[in-house]
Amino acid sequence: MAHLADYNTKNQHQATVKKTERLTPADTEEVREIVLEVKQPGFDCHVDQSFGVLVKTSGEFGKTVHHRLYSVADLPAKENGNPLITMLVKRCSYVDEFNGELYKGIASNYLCDRKVGDEITITGPFDLPFAVPEDKNSNLILIGMGTGIAPFRAFVKHIYNNVKDWKGKIRLFYGARSGLELLYLNDKNGDLTNYYDEETFKAFHALSPRPQWSDPIALDAAIEARAAEIIELLSHANTHVYVAGYEKIREMLDKAFSNILGSKEKWETRKAELVAGKKWAEVIY
Repeated sequence: MAHLADYNTKNQHQATVKKTERLTPADTEEVREIVLEVKQPGFDCHVDQSFGVLVKTSGEFGKTVHHRLYSVADLPAKENGNPLITMLVKRCSYVDEFNGELYKGIASNYLCDRKVGDEITITGPFDLPFAVPEDKNSNLILIGMGTGIAPFRAFVKHIYNNVKDWKGKIRLFYGARSGLELLYLNDKNGDLTNYYDEETFKAFHALSPRPQWSDPIALDAAIEARAAEIIELLSHANTHVYVAGYEKIREMLDKAFSNILGSKEKWETRKAELVAGKKWAEVIY
């Protein structure tokens, strides 16, 4: 898996904030949808790509620039000939395990603080490790947590708006702490619900049983509840599994799929087949 240091940041573009909207309620973790207008008309970023954001910083070891990648979260558009790209940003902070101090995430806080009209520097575009399959009969198991919904929102909208006549099954599993934080699948921001009428599309929610206590999101339980269908999908050679979310999602998924297939060994064998066939891919942050 590539690291941020491996990405070329020399190809830089200037972008203006056209829209910034908080998607989550005030008493929950802040997640914003930000729309950028790229000043270079030739900038071309697709739904299976990401782009970087450069933030000036005075970090450790003389580091002056912080680079962070974001997946395209909607279908690319244009305004006055300039490309428009959408991103999801969660305002992040972390506690240093050694000194116990609270530190703000550099890029996330920078972006969440931007106002309409502000300019930022972006890089890329860069290919994501997964793409929309050319075969319209392919099955997709999409698994995302938090802002990991971003690439899959773009995927689903692209498939049903641009590709069309999709024959394979698309199953989206999405985890969030509470129903209020289910991005694009709630009453206010529910554009993914537009595809519930599609015969091939289904979405399943996984929430924390006690969000106020920060209990783990029960994504594994949501997946295991669909065990029969998961087994059927994994029996096909044209099924792809794409994952986007926090580091802890790996352990959660390994547990769920091992339970579904009956043993850890069976899952490790099937996952190795998916990886070898380039049908398993993940974006972990």
